[in-house]
Amino acid sequence: MRILIVEDEQKLATVLSHGLVSKGYAVDIVNDGKKGLSRLSLHRDDYDLAILDLGLPSMGGLEICKTAREWGVTTPILILTAEKETERKVELLMNGADDYLVKPFSFAELLARIHALLRRPKATVAKVLEAHDITLDTAERKVLRDGVEIPLTLKEFGLLEYFMRNPNKVINREDLLTHLWDFNYASFSNVVDVHVKNLRHKLDSGGTLNMLETVRGIGYRLRA
Repeated sequence: MRILIVEDEQKLATVLSHGLVSKGYAVDIVNDGKKGLSRLSLHRDDYDLAILDLGLPSMGGLEICKTAREWGVTTPILILTAEKETERKVELLMNGADDYLVKPFSFAELLARIHALLRRPKATVAKVLEAHDITLDTAERKVLRDGVEIPLTLKEFGLLEYFMRNPNKVINREDLLTHLWDFNYASFSNVVDVHVKNLRHKLDSGGTLNMLETVRGIGYRLRA
């Protein structure tokens, strides 16, 4: 899952980013309102959630949210606000925000709100994915092959989930970088190849069929 944080308070943005990355999310930070709106609009298909601060330079979180919805952006939006008035909260929700969180807040509460929002799929999205003898449970974060659990790192789990949601489709390295890493990774980095190699090794050790194949010069495909 990939999250965009639009927050001008650098310390808060850094703390949130580090916490979310430790939970397996890819995170991008933008510290200006107009730049945040531009990023959210141009890369709307790349983000699973946007976290906006209400008070931002050049454009506030409410205006970003309202404009993004007018432009057809459907990405879930969580707004961080210091305002506690009920009228203000209603205004946020009426203008396209999916949820809000009043400062100060705990990271545990933020995480719970994020989980709740990400459980609201745009369409019916399976929580348990299956391909041949592999079962991936997104809620329990478990992967089984022929009934035997395969321990995966957060990035390996994210890779496998992405492959299993796109079975038999050739996926290039740039797509994987976009969905599972942040904008700081260069497209020529071999980080994708290393993680895919490790994932393939773990999967193949638990079954007889080699499901994750390399499409030379393009990327990878999960045979399902």
